[in-house]
Amino acid sequence: MTEHSRHEGPAAHAAATLSEMWSGRATNRVQWVLAAGGAACIALGVELAVDANWTTGVAALLISVIGCLAAGLLMLFGTLAFVHVGVRIDEECLEVRCGHMGVPRRRIPLAQVVDAHFAPRVTPQQWGGWGYRWRPEKGTAVIVRRGEGLVLRMRDGRDFTVTVDDAQSAVRILRARCRGGRTAV
Repeated sequence: MTEHSRHEGPAAHAAATLSEMWSGRATNRVQWVLAAGGAACIALGVELAVDANWTTGVAALLISVIGCLAAGLLMLFGTLAFVHVGVRIDEECLEVRCGHMGVPRRRIPLAQVVDAHFAPRVTPQQWGGWGYRWRPEKGTAVIVRRGEGLVLRMRDGRDFTVTVDDAQSAVRILRARCRGGRTAV
């Protein structure tokens, strides 16, 4: 936390909070196990294609190879996309990037954020699993692990939740920016 001298006062602290950039991250190492399972399915599909006797049962073998490759690719890329999530807050927006390639990505202009809340315990069970989730009664979420999270209340009444470490700092900055944006309007 930033220390302020006697001469700075609350106005200087508010200005520093409004110009502050924040970034956070959350990781789920369990999903590496699922990615390894996907790689194993791909290896099985390649093994079937290379070592199989293609003279008998070509259709069944072809379906097995394609099935193993498809399942493996879905498992591998589906889990690697949500091994970690990165959240960045700047003066204009909150950006959420998933996985190593940053896809899927969501960019939320701060003008659309009404308020931010700290959620001490967000679980995959609350949202129906890991990944990018949507529930009609709750809104959307990016869940990569259980634990603390950031909940944004949007102008349209929906919520956006993301699990991220040090979510309380993000909430502090977002609340200051929301208040700053309302007083300027």
